[in-house]
Amino acid sequence: MITLQIKRLRKSFGTKNIIRDLSFEYSGDPLGIAGANGSGKSTLLKCMGGLLSPTRGDVVWADGSETLSKEQLRQRMGYAAPYINLYDELSCLENLHFLSSVRSRQNEATYPVEEWIRKTGLREVSAQPYGKLSTGQQQRLRLAAALFHQPDILLLDEPGSNLDKAGKSLVTNIAESFQNTPARLLIIASNNSEELDLCGRVFSVENHTFV
Repeated sequence: MITLQIKRLRKSFGTKNIIRDLSFEYSGDPLGIAGANGSGKSTLLKCMGGLLSPTRGDVVWADGSETLSKEQLRQRMGYAAPYINLYDELSCLENLHFLSSVRSRQNEATYPVEEWIRKTGLREVSAQPYGKLSTGQQQRLRLAAALFHQPDILLLDEPGSNLDKAGKSLVTNIAESFQNTPARLLIIASNNSEELDLCGRVFSVENHTFV
């Protein structure tokens, strides 16, 4: 079972405290992280994913009784957010093949890149450069980049950003695939009620409580 432990987490930028002494533990169905704009949702998700180092406190991931190392976490995590961009000059396929080659060198695995191009509805634009895609198509490719290696831990920040109805159905399908699967954990940071409704429980960064 994948478990997340947040222990007295604090994140500050200069004199501004974004997250103050946050603690909770979670495993199970998809978890929503809720809060108004500027409340620290993205900052918390970045700390969870290792993109930011906490000012104080710890973020601990475990699989059963085994605490995951930073390298294990990198191998087993997917992360998608509007602020994470891919290579503008590379096509959809080239971006995923590049990311696949990096991961393959690390653990000698092979990944179904073309399958995720199809699953995310990008087959018709697979040869187009990322920089020439629409914002919705770019978001679909971000999701594909987070999912092609079949992660056990998936962090999504505002996953429906710029997506049309079909794209939002894709997000729903992703969430459903993580439901009732103890060996995997999905966390969605959002202030969109439809996205939070995909989660089994929702944690408020403003109140430090499950709601």
